[in-house]
Amino acid sequence: MFRYSNAKSGRHFLQIPGPTNVPDRVLRAIDRPTIDHRGPEFGVLGKLCLAGMQRIFNTREPVIIYPASGTGAWEAALVNVLSPGDEVLMYESGQFATLWKNLALKVGLKPEFIEGDWRRAAVPEAIEARLAEDKAHRIKAVCVVHNETSTGCTARIPAIRAALDRAGHPALLLVDTISSLGSIDYRHDEWGVDVTVAGSQKGLMLPPGLSFNAVSQKALAAAKHSTALKSYWGWEEMMAANRNGYFPYTPATNLLYGLNEAIEMLEEEGLDNVFARHQRHAEATRRAVRVWGAAGAMEILCQDEREHSAALTAILLTRGHNADDLRRVILEKFDMSLGQGLGRIAGKVFRIGHLGDFNDLTLMGTLSGVEMGFALAGIPHQKGGAQAALDYLAECAARPALRAAA
Repeated sequence: MFRYSNAKSGRHFLQIPGPTNVPDRVLRAIDRPTIDHRGPEFGVLGKLCLAGMQRIFNTREPVIIYPASGTGAWEAALVNVLSPGDEVLMYESGQFATLWKNLALKVGLKPEFIEGDWRRAAVPEAIEARLAEDKAHRIKAVCVVHNETSTGCTARIPAIRAALDRAGHPALLLVDTISSLGSIDYRHDEWGVDVTVAGSQKGLMLPPGLSFNAVSQKALAAAKHSTALKSYWGWEEMMAANRNGYFPYTPATNLLYGLNEAIEMLEEEGLDNVFARHQRHAEATRRAVRVWGAAGAMEILCQDEREHSAALTAILLTRGHNADDLRRVILEKFDMSLGQGLGRIAGKVFRIGHLGDFNDLTLMGTLSGVEMGFALAGIPHQKGGAQAALDYLAECAARPALRAAA
């Protein structure tokens, strides 16, 4: 029997920014016996999931569900609305924007990467300036990561939509919400997004294995002219089968059980409450980091306060300290996993995930483990970061709660 570690008391603290902790209700739902994916019972489940995801995306337009990771949804978004040789404008906000750009190259597109420093999200003004130069409208799509998981920076999608509109450019707007959907306010229709990409393993509180495209009517019209090769990722067959709650090939039945349960949980709490909870935990975490960083050995990676992520906080260590050494100490001593630095910030950054099935006490356990880890790893820090977070959470708890959704 496979064992990843020796038995330890208590539960493992999985505080990476995804995959996130899967709540017991979702695990129990997934544990149900598999049913006939061509039978009437499945059709009901399929319709529930598709309609529920429309509500999560804030859209009345179609949502397509794939048995895949978020990378699959990236590819589906590109190959359905674009053709080989099409020019695509992307912004270098971090590792995942870079990976999406690399995927675009592999499927025959011509991505143009606006250079970024990985300490800010996509800059609307830079996108507007480049589109204004494109008088011939050679750029067919703008691709933006909403919440860059590698850096903890969240793009201002309404401002980017406004940038496209001011430039008078017809490019499609494609947005990756893999680490934001279900954690950070997002409005597919209202914000004028053409394709929104998402995955199951973060704010939706599921294991990896489902991915999503929410598509606008403009995107569907563009899809009719796409010449990219596709079969598995094609929207047309999926949407035809989805009308009755079914799929053109074998779906991830048990993950759909879990998805339906996760949607129910999010709506029972109320999406506004979910978003406020994530904002509260993010602010508490940042307050802790600011206290720890008073000793000069660390700072919040995201430099623009308007772009601070509610789903995770990335912390940059200075003075030559190795973030992976800190993560190793915390894992060994306190059985807690923290996110590693990726790409150009590997070894320099560690990431605290505070999204999904998460509450105040879980956050305090996480921050306490980090603060104890600093001492053991020899990272200079000012004590009291966890206490600053605790004081803030206690202050928030004394305020009137938001009204839950009816």
